[in-house]
Amino acid sequence: MRNFFSFLKSKSFFIQLGLAVLAVVVLVFILLSWLNSTTNHGEFVEVPDFSKMSVMEMREAVEEADLRYEVLDSANFNPDYPRFSIIEQNPPAGNKVKENRKIYFTVNPSGYKKVTIPNVIQVTQRNAASMLRAVGLDVQRVTYIDQIGKNMVYYIKHKGKQVKPGDKLPKTSKVELVCGNGRVEKRAEDNADSE
Repeated sequence: MRNFFSFLKSKSFFIQLGLAVLAVVVLVFILLSWLNSTTNHGEFVEVPDFSKMSVMEMREAVEEADLRYEVLDSANFNPDYPRFSIIEQNPPAGNKVKENRKIYFTVNPSGYKKVTIPNVIQVTQRNAASMLRAVGLDVQRVTYIDQIGKNMVYYIKHKGKQVKPGDKLPKTSKVELVCGNGRVEKRAEDNADSE
């Protein structure tokens, strides 16, 4: 025990202790320098604004900025942006990120997704318009024909052609409702008169 305490007070112990501390300091310095160089500490890239770029233009810009990218599922069609262009990015433009950071993109699809025409035949014009709006279709016009069911929908037209419930149209399509005006068809009246 006495030898141990005398060794702690000896000159050789202090020399070895100093060498150990020096070795730790050098090792920490080398480790920090290596980390700075491999993680590009303090070096940032400003994220460009990719909005409205085509996918090809975005790929080139991402490579030039030393970044990576991932395209997420397309969002709902946005008519303010060109088809197949970038409508959203994360992180946003102007943010500072490390080189090789992944940027996530949402691409504008080619058009509105299609919706199924609900069955509005023999439904009142007001209810039919509500049902069509609920799925994303617009009633552009209502026309009337001689049919006994006043304001009752008899058929639907899109771009002048008759469409049926269950058919699919692009969202926001404009349709025409053909409704009864409450009058009996003349042929039916003529047949009744002749009898």
